[in-house]
Amino acid sequence: MALISAATIITSLSLFHITLAWFFLTSPNQIADQTLVFIIGEAMGMPHSRSFEVQSAPLAFLSAVLFFFGISDLVACSLPEEIYTYFWGSQAPVRLILLFALTGYSYTFSSTSPLYNSSNTHSYTPSSWGEGLKNRVFFTWAFMEMITWFWIFVTLREERREFMQKVERRRAAEDDRL
Repeated sequence: MALISAATIITSLSLFHITLAWFFLTSPNQIADQTLVFIIGEAMGMPHSRSFEVQSAPLAFLSAVLFFFGISDLVACSLPEEIYTYFWGSQAPVRLILLFALTGYSYTFSSTSPLYNSSNTHSYTPSSWGEGLKNRVFFTWAFMEMITWFWIFVTLREERREFMQKVERRRAAEDDRL
């Protein structure tokens, strides 16, 4: 059995999303100035983004989306065990893959990527649509989410095995009664 259940991890992540929503709405600069964002951003050489210094309409929209996901994931954690197992068993790998792709994109195609170093013949050309995803705040969020969803995925696999064993014992007990 896992030390921390998947439901506890998902609940914590949902509350984290709600907290992020609050800070993106009220003071986004506090998120950009966090030590974890600075350390991961510097370690990976991600550029600093000034767009988090003041409140803006896109950050308010992001706040609403994070709040929505936080509340809906909290509600989904209260599902019955049979439905919960299948729901999160399908959600975790999809979210993990998407977050892996976003994290990889954010790092691989940023201006500080090893693909565009000075010894290479390719020079960095900013894209017109994905440039906002190539900063240390987004990279840190996507990276931490990816780690958390991997933890949830591994924990769910372990819990699913225990759940199936419990179902088999229940079926065997019903067969014995008949």
